[in-house]
Parts: sequence; C-alpha cells; structure tokens
Amino acid sequence: METTIQLDSTDRQLELFGPGDKYLRILRQKLGVQITARQNKLTITGNEKDINKAVDVVEKMQKQIQKGRPLTGEDVDAFIRRRDSGRPLDSTGAIAVFSHGKVIEPSTRGQEKYIQTMTANDLTFCIGPAGTGKTYLAVAIAVSMLKKRQIRRIVLARPAVEAGEKLGFLPGDLQAKVNPYLRPLFDALEDMMDFTQMKKFMELDIIEIIPLAFMRGRTLNEAVIICDEAQNTSALQMLMVLTRLGHGSKMIITGDITQIDLERGQKSGMVEAIETLRRIKGIGCVELNRTDIVRHKLVQKIVQAYKKKTKS
Repeated sequence: METTIQLDSTDRQLELFGPGDKYLRILRQKLGVQITARQNKLTITGNEKDINKAVDVVEKMQKQIQKGRPLTGEDVDAFIRRRDSGRPLDSTGAIAVFSHGKVIEPSTRGQEKYIQTMTANDLTFCIGPAGTGKTYLAVAIAVSMLKKRQIRRIVLARPAVEAGEKLGFLPGDLQAKVNPYLRPLFDALEDMMDFTQMKKFMELDIIEIIPLAFMRGRTLNEAVIICDEAQNTSALQMLMVLTRLGHGSKMIITGDITQIDLERGQKSGMVEAIETLRRIKGIGCVELNRTDIVRHKLVQKIVQAYKKKTKS
C-alpha cells in the first residue's frame, strides 16, 4: 500500500526531515515503512496500519514546527510512542505558558495523568526517575495559573541536601551556597518565561525560589507551592511544608525515591507522607516510570540498567 502526504512548506523541509534526513530514518526504522521525499510531498509505502501511524506522526511533526517549536529526534520518538499506546493523548492536557505563547504538552500517558492530577487536586505527590518531567510540568502548571491570574505567586523550594555535601562547606555567601541546589528550578522557569519578566517577578516576590528551611512559620495563600527533590526531606520537614498550604493554593511535591541522600537509617519524609495521606480526598499521587522519560533516549536505558543492578 502507498500514500502521499502534501507537506505544508518546502522552506521548512530541513526542519521536518532533520539533519541528514535523520527524522525520516527514525520513522523508517521504528515504523517499518519506506519513505520517499519529492519536492513538497512524502510518499509512504508499507502495510496500512504502519502507514497510518507514519501519517499521524508526520502531521504532529509539522504542527510542532508550525508552532515555532524546534523539532528533535527525541520529539519524533515521543510522537511514535504516543501513537503506539493505542490512542492519542488528550489535547486538553496542553498547558499555556508565558514565553512567546508557548504550549507545553504531555509526551507520555504518565505525564498526561500527572497534569490531570495536578489540575484536579490541591495537593499532588509525584514520584519518578530523572527525566520524566516531574519538576518541569509542575512549574508549567504554576506559570500557567499565574498567567491566568488564578494565583498571586509561585513558591519553589528544595531541601539543600545533595550527595552528602553540606552548605557550610561551599564557598561564598548564603545566596551563592544555595544557588546550585535551586538551579534546576531556575532552568525550568527560564524555558517558560522571558528572562526580564522572570527577574522582575522575583524582585517583586511574585516568584520566590528558596531553600526549604525558609518556608518555616509561613502561610502561603493564593499560591502554587512546589517542593522539588522532596525525597530528601525528613518527616518533620515534610510536615512543615505540607502545613504551609493556605487558602486558594495548590501544592505539588516531587521527588525520586530511588535517589535519597539522607543519612543512613533516616526515612524519607516524602515516602512517609505518601503512605499516610494518599487515601485522603483532594490529595493526588502519581508515579512516573522509565517509559515517561523524555530526555535523551540514553537516559531511559541508564535508569533501566541501574534498576537491574539494584535487583541483582
């Protein structure tokens, strides 16, 4: 069987095909079809089921380019995984954020569930390995709600516990000491907002990025509070964070419980909180896994390899 797709623009074929036709090769290898490009047309040959998959993936690739978003090999892989899951992801899962009208969409079924859970609940726990978008999607929800004036501020916090290091051993003043811990939160924000606007919001305390200890004694109303790397909280720290939730606020707790850097024998406050609270109405809990990893394709393989090593 054979079908032909009319491409939207010959000017953007390099973006669509990828460097050295890399993206077309991915489609051929993953979907088992033959693809020939002539002028502004793609001819796809194969069985009907595989052709339909290829047509659907190419349409999604073109739409991403039309939105002004760069297309990568990882994006093409994600489009194929979505198609293989049996039904398209719910487009209502898209999150509108500030920067240039950018739209962030879930790339996997797990991410779709995560967005739905954050939207439906005032408190959400999300656990999962590196690269699954736990922090990124939480920040996207927060920025979207700020844009829509559904909240007045965003508070992003992390415990300053990493690989056994203590703040006192790092050089510089307090800001210099905590910046490395908070950098992933800055990175997510910078991808969604104009830098000048982000800086202004931070100066006005509309956006606050702080170490976890700085939340003590506060009540946070009309805010989205995100506690990142929460697997490294103690039970008391987690209780302190959870009780900061004020009126009109939403809280998202994220972490990877396979990478706990607490002292040996100390139980993670996040693990304890999930065990204690997960059946309470209004509290959602999502567990992402290696199939939800959307970073470089090697990250998924790395996570799986270490998981196998731990079991053996």
